[in-house]
Amino acid sequence: MSKIVDANKKIENAVVGGYKAVEKTVVGGYKKVEDKFVDTFLKKDGETIEEAKMRLQKEQEELKEKQQEKLNK
Repeated sequence: MSKIVDANKKIENAVVGGYKAVEKTVVGGYKKVEDKFVDTFLKKDGETIEEAKMRLQKEQEELKEKQQEKLNK
């Protein structure tokens, strides 16, 4: 039974390792595209990409709050 457990452990490690490598590549690629989009279309003069992302997130939160207030009235 121990050999089967060991074999399953090796398979598990290989699958999880492969998944994590793919996940890291995909997320990294997405972040590059997202940063380029923010830099090209959403960034205001003098803003860094991170500042623009924070501004956009704050604007989204404010918009959600306003929508929630309208629904509550």
